[in-house]
Amino acid sequence: MKKSIGLDVKPPEKSCKDPKCPWHGSLAVRGRVFRGRVKSARMTRTVVVEWEYHHWVPKYERYERKRSRVVAHNPDCIKAKEGDEVVIAECRPLSKTKKFVEVAKV
Repeated sequence: MKKSIGLDVKPPEKSCKDPKCPWHGSLAVRGRVFRGRVKSARMTRTVVVEWEYHHWVPKYERYERKRSRVVAHNPDCIKAKEGDEVVIAECRPLSKTKKFVEVAKV
């Protein structure tokens, strides 16, 4: 059974029994939502998501390129691999470094 998570994203085709899945488990999503590329998927049920943005530097009157990296939970029903474009959403802390969960593959 898929539930509504309050975001405008398509639910996954597969189902899973992961309790930390926002679609099939009991995990609630809240806060910030980001879209980025999976940089690493070597850990079990964990991905590193990275996205670039531009930061204005007043001294040089130019933009510099920066990037953010976030560790996110990778549920079995989504199962993203390196290079995939994903949407992640903030949730309660799942471990020492994981505070985001993957919501959809783009």
